Amino acid sequence: MDKKKLLERIYRITFFNQGDVYEIYARSVSQGALFGFVEVEELVFGDKSKVVIDPSVERLESEFRRVKRTYVPLHAVVRIDEVEEEGTGRIMTPKGDGGKVRPFPTILPPHGGTEGKG
Repeated sequence: MDKKKLLERIYRITFFNQGDVYEIYARSVSQGALFGFVEVEELVFGDKSKVVIDPSVERLESEFRRVKRTYVPLHAVVRIDEVEEEGTGRIMTPKGDGGKVRPFPTILPPHGGTEGKG
């Protein structure tokens, strides 16, 4: 593959974070060095020339403003797409649940706990 093409790759990463759905764009996504995490680098924040300001975009940009690299838990990732061009990242609250439904936690208790002992 052309080296220039590799540098131009853009990924859309969709994941859950504290009950919201985040959609971010980045130039680099990998398994990373931390077990169970997806490493996301070089975040891209869309077109700054737009007049209309979306509060969810503002919130996303302020949250990741000075982040060089972020690690997303593997179980929180919904999907990762390689896209033709960058879009506008956003934070969405799932509709219909009023923000009350949370993903089921996948952290398991340590082996040998008191569960099931009578």
